[in-house]
Amino acid sequence: MGVPFGVIDTGLRGGRANIAFDQALIDAHRAGEIGDTVRFLTFPPSALVGRHQSLTREIRLDWCRDNGVETVRRITGGGALYMDEGQFGLELVFHRQSLDLPSLGDVARGICEAIALGLTKLGVAARYRPRNDIEVDGRKISGTGGFFDGDTLFYQATILVDMDASRMLKALNVPEAKLAKRALDDAGARITTLRTLLGKALPSTAAIREALLAGLSERLGIDPTPVAIDPRLEARAAAVLAEEIGTDAFVAEIDTPPEESGHAIATGPGGTIEAWVRREGAASDRIREVLITGDFFVTPPRTVLDLEAALRGTPVAEIGERVESFFATAGVGLLSAKPADFAVVIAEAATNAG
Repeated sequence: MGVPFGVIDTGLRGGRANIAFDQALIDAHRAGEIGDTVRFLTFPPSALVGRHQSLTREIRLDWCRDNGVETVRRITGGGALYMDEGQFGLELVFHRQSLDLPSLGDVARGICEAIALGLTKLGVAARYRPRNDIEVDGRKISGTGGFFDGDTLFYQATILVDMDASRMLKALNVPEAKLAKRALDDAGARITTLRTLLGKALPSTAAIREALLAGLSERLGIDPTPVAIDPRLEARAAAVLAEEIGTDAFVAEIDTPPEESGHAIATGPGGTIEAWVRREGAASDRIREVLITGDFFVTPPRTVLDLEAALRGTPVAEIGERVESFFATAGVGLLSAKPADFAVVIAEAATNAG
């Protein structure tokens, strides 16, 4: 007998509404209103930034507005995504004790391997690619991400059934030079879809989802059972959409860097980390303000805001020590990125602000 998981399908709903439902799932699970759950979801045309990314640096806002693409901020980390009816989402919300996946890295591996197993049932040679992707012959077919919120774990994946690479690149803030034909060819070489791989043999959406549930069951021991959507979930989702996630203020929460600030950026195994720092004091030797963005994963997501607050007033010479101390005492989790990665970028930005 596997671990019971309810399965819900919330169908097609707006991008911000989908993310609001994500938060509602987490809140309802923490409150004991729902049990461990798998959710399937579909987006209309939407451009989504990761929780820690700068909105205008990642999304072409004018193009999205003129072409009916909704701009959205996710509650998970990672990079910017373009979503439409050609892809669908798969999410799990569960107690950290339900499955034998103690760390965020274990979660990423376990769920990615389960999704890959499900895709192989469709005749696709999918496999896990660290840190959080699924690939076929070196090309990405699914990206994932998630975090712990107390004892509740939330994890999501995108399944690329079909995609218009040209539209994706126009929605996301890619430099003009990269929109040339050669770059589009390169983009196509980096990703693939089930339609590309299976052609006329592409199964129905229902069959794809059944295969994924089978993979989750075999790899993770989940016993999936369709259930009705709890009305309290919808009420929670409507409230958080109206009060936070559906607002322009939330979507643009991370955007313009501080004026006259030093800047630094680094990309490593844990993702891209970018920082802007303003200095203060008679000798300009302390941090006045710091903004940290990127496509890294950290749990809980509020960790970055807490780190920015903790660094205010820190002597520039003590940035490394303060960052290490913060992560040592904050009880957070990182997927591949390390505290020293943040310290190096922040210190370089502070130096450039001198």
